[in-house]
Amino acid sequence: VQLQASGGGLVQTGDSLRLSCAASRRVFSNNGMAWFRQVPGEEREFVAGIDWRGGSRYYADSVKARFTISRDNPKNMLYLQMNSLKPEDTAVYYCAAARSAVSSRQPSAYNYWGQGTLVTVSS
Repeated sequence: VQLQASGGGLVQTGDSLRLSCAASRRVFSNNGMAWFRQVPGEEREFVAGIDWRGGSRYYADSVKARFTISRDNPKNMLYLQMNSLKPEDTAVYYCAAARSAVSSRQPSAYNYWGQGTLVTVSS
C-alpha cells in the first residue's frame, strides 16, 4: 500500500479533526501531495496541496483559513488539520501523491491515491 489515510469520523459542526496519510517513501519524499474529497455522485474536489518541501501550500476557497495541510518528510506523513467543520465538509477524503515535486488542483496530476477516510459533520 503506497498511501493509507486515516482519522475520519463523525463530528459536530464547529468541531475539529486531523486526518493523517502514511506514505511509502518512494511516492512521498520528492513528490507534491494533496488532499481531495468526494461526495457520492459528485466529482472529486481539490481541498489542499503542498509541495515536496512544504514551502508552498494551496487551498480551495471553501476551506481556506479553516484547514491546514502539512507534511513530515522524515516520517513520510501527510496531515490535514480541519477546524470549524461544517456539514458541507462531509465527504470521503483522499490523500494523493503527485507525479512531480509540486502539487496541483487537477486530479490527473496524481498517480497514487489512498483508500479514503470518511468525514461526517452533523448539524
